[in-house]
Amino acid sequence: MVSIFSHTQLSFKQALFSLFGKGKQHAASLYSEWFRAGSLQGEWAEPQAQGLVKKMISAIDCSLPQQIREHEEGEISKFLLQFSDQLISESVLIPMESGITLCISSQIGCAMGCAFCETGKMGLLRHLSCCEIVQQAFWARFVLKKRIRNIVFMGMGEPFDNFDEVRRAVEILTDEGGFGLGKSRITLSTSGRVDGIYRMINEMDPAVNLAVSVNAPNDEVRQKIMPINRTWNMEQLKEAMRAYCAHPRREIFVEYVLIQGVNDKVEDADQLALYLQGLRVKVNLIPYNPQKRDRFMPPDETHREAFLQRMRGHGFHTLLRGTKGQKIMAACGQLGDVDWRRQYVTIPSRKREG
Repeated sequence: MVSIFSHTQLSFKQALFSLFGKGKQHAASLYSEWFRAGSLQGEWAEPQAQGLVKKMISAIDCSLPQQIREHEEGEISKFLLQFSDQLISESVLIPMESGITLCISSQIGCAMGCAFCETGKMGLLRHLSCCEIVQQAFWARFVLKKRIRNIVFMGMGEPFDNFDEVRRAVEILTDEGGFGLGKSRITLSTSGRVDGIYRMINEMDPAVNLAVSVNAPNDEVRQKIMPINRTWNMEQLKEAMRAYCAHPRREIFVEYVLIQGVNDKVEDADQLALYLQGLRVKVNLIPYNPQKRDRFMPPDETHREAFLQRMRGHGFHTLLRGTKGQKIMAACGQLGDVDWRRQYVTIPSRKREG
């Protein structure tokens, strides 16, 4: 069987050709039909090719994971997919002014251990394959029938911790012969894996967007809330971001979670602005989203607004995100809460990777 979710159109044609010794164009048409219509019928084939096309369809694995549940809060919805090993991914659909943004996962759990992130409390259970990543997007488009405009790798996991599978998934999602999402509609988000940023510079199309979770004005604060800072400090991270911005088509989305009493003072904004000086960035401020066992609190509206205006005063394009999806644990930093998920499905224990 040939998994259709693991191939670009070109590699899919080659895989079926290796099985049947002919029919590359028919294979290409089947691939396009699947990713554009969500089904495999092959009725377009000429009569003399119907037999071959039917054999090809029987050799294609287009099975999907099981949806455990879909949750909605206002316009925000989250769906959980369970894979063959019973582990579960979470994906979020976010309506925006320009269309629906799909937030997908690249891992089940995460090894980064950021103090403000629920997923980090799970540890890393395993990487998702490119097939499982693409299946999330296919499910959203054809099962839930959502018009997906953008895809952001901001769900469970650190995308650069699973770089090869993520890169392959991006190639499939942007394949003009298949799913056909524009490269500029894809954003990869990293907690600061400097090696991953350099790999993205060298190995991926410059139109694919990068988001970096900075979340602190200096190394002292960042190291307390983001363990990755012990491996790559903020100066090393800035050098990688500077290298990324050297390409004229590249701009970075800087993510900054505002935490009361930790990084939300106007003096922190001043330090952040100084740190970002010389980089081509847009800053997204994200008020901390409460979790089950909280050690942090979101800042009040006065502190949020003061931080926002200070960053704008320094000349940075800065947005303050609204808080949506908190009740269904779908907001930034809330995915993967095991206690919450156990209300809906029995989750088997697994040895963590890494």
